[in-house]
Amino acid sequence: MSEPNMTSEIVSLRNENAVLKEELALANQQLAWFRKQIFGRKTEQTSVVMEKEFGVQLSMFGNNEEKSAAKSAETITVPEHKRKKKRTHDEWMNNLPVKEEHHKIDNPVCEICGAEMEELTPEKAYDELIFTPPKYHIRRHIVHKYKCPECGEKPEERDEPCHIIRAPYPHAMIPGSYCSPELLAHIIYEKYAKSVPLHRQEKDFNSKNIPLLKATMSNWVGTAAEKWCLPIVEKMHEMLIAGQMIHADETTVQVLHEEGRKPTTTSRMWVYCNGKMNDRSIIIFDYQPTRKGEHASNFLKGFIGYLICDGYDAYNAVEGAKRCGCMTHARRGFIQALPNDQKLHSTSVAAKAVEYFNKIYHEENLLADSSTEYRYKQRLVKVKPLLDEFFAWLENVQVSGKGKLTDAVRYALNERKYLYTFLENGDVPIDNNRAENAIRPFALGRKNWLFSNTANGARSSATLYSIISTAQANGVDAEKYLTELFSQPAGTILLPWREENET
Repeated sequence: MSEPNMTSEIVSLRNENAVLKEELALANQQLAWFRKQIFGRKTEQTSVVMEKEFGVQLSMFGNNEEKSAAKSAETITVPEHKRKKKRTHDEWMNNLPVKEEHHKIDNPVCEICGAEMEELTPEKAYDELIFTPPKYHIRRHIVHKYKCPECGEKPEERDEPCHIIRAPYPHAMIPGSYCSPELLAHIIYEKYAKSVPLHRQEKDFNSKNIPLLKATMSNWVGTAAEKWCLPIVEKMHEMLIAGQMIHADETTVQVLHEEGRKPTTTSRMWVYCNGKMNDRSIIIFDYQPTRKGEHASNFLKGFIGYLICDGYDAYNAVEGAKRCGCMTHARRGFIQALPNDQKLHSTSVAAKAVEYFNKIYHEENLLADSSTEYRYKQRLVKVKPLLDEFFAWLENVQVSGKGKLTDAVRYALNERKYLYTFLENGDVPIDNNRAENAIRPFALGRKNWLFSNTANGARSSATLYSIISTAQANGVDAEKYLTELFSQPAGTILLPWREENET
């Protein structure tokens, strides 16, 4: 082999070796990430966050020690944070019924003189919390009838028929069934609030000698969703669109039988909720077969305000909405790129990025209980400089190829414009955690029931998740609320929150 050919082959092999090394590094990084998802801790909390809790600087950069020492003599005034008073046992126990169990001595006699003893004021030994398993009974509706004794009993005795009246006939919730408001409210609450699938509820009913089939319950649930709950969700939708701020997110759902689609095709469950600054929380789930942006545009038609969401480009198509980025999403990418070996954090780009985000959250948490105007002004003074410094540093970070760090850097830079939007309004949050938290119960339930059988079933689930989630977000007992709702005629608009005049 000639020398030029040998040189060319060496260069080719070196290039190939470099590519293989990069692919191996990426594969190892992905393997480490998957292992962390399975075996590692799921929290995204990092050491810098502890600074807020304990006042300790846990920096990962050596030069910060000198800065901390220089600032140690300064007096820092931190706004007082009013912690929520912890409830005592007596406070919540006072809201429960009490059944006293008395422990007495039969015919107590004095051991000294033999006289009959007189009882003193008894004393409480201790309280126990008792659980009584659910009990079922039949509520039989009997309609009473009445006749006039003066009109006669036999029609042939008079020119007119006997005068007979009857009490108003009650209407069954679902005609032809033994479904009651209490029973259906319990079934729906078990599935959508406690993630108990209908087939498991069927087994539980059978164990109590009640032959209630999954198919029967499914039909009942669909009827309740369509006739009682959907009109309320539509009203909630109107109220949501009329607001000034909406959080949005989406997750996957599988529908087995949908026209024109394979059972393995992934569908989407979208979630929309208002900001936590609102007096009433509204959370609405919306089933759609795809992730296309037109679904968000159609749902949010007429909305004018701030839209807090992740970096999915489809949200850009929503007219009238001003997009706000999610700081948690941007931060999460760098957390996933952290080296497994903590000794490498001191030189890690991902670790430094995480520290920037933690400082931003630290300042934001100090403003949690502040007024809108004060939060707006303090963000410009305290938070904006940190954000400016972060992006100035990030622009000079060199990344290449593929990997978690590359993805994190590109995501943050692409979202830069939207990550600044929250600075315009003191009520706009810095992240989309509200929507992420709202969609979490659905994701948990999905692990148990796995899929929806039909598209109509998925839409019913969206309706019922909307009702349950909104009730819970407003501190309302969802099962009691559903019982009251189902006791009303179908179509009654009974919103899932307490009115101001209610206690």
